[in-house]
Amino acid sequence: QVQLVESGGGLVQAGGSLMLSCAASGRSLSNYAVGWFRQALGKERELAARINWGGGVKYYADSVKGRFSVSRDNSVNMVYLQMNSLQPEDTAIYFCAADSGAGRYDSWGRGTQVTVSS
Repeated sequence: QVQLVESGGGLVQAGGSLMLSCAASGRSLSNYAVGWFRQALGKERELAARINWGGGVKYYADSVKGRFSVSRDNSVNMVYLQMNSLQPEDTAIYFCAADSGAGRYDSWGRGTQVTVSS
């Protein structure tokens, strides 16, 4: 299994930006698609963005489309989530997870808190 650690969260004002990073160890991340999930307090976890193993296929939830951008650098085992025009409803814990195939997200990081103030 690959081990994942998220970083880059924090407190930002509405309209601001943050870049989250997901660092992998243990195995090469190039073998996996990676999803960025988020879970707000009292809400279900949702898939915000996803990138395939090569970086050429990306998915965004409607709620983040046009504001978030997912990318990866397999040479350094990293995946990123650039978040622009942040809004209070983006407040959540953000997790990265590795998909070993067919949507089986079986490796998860511990999450990083993103808080957007109005």
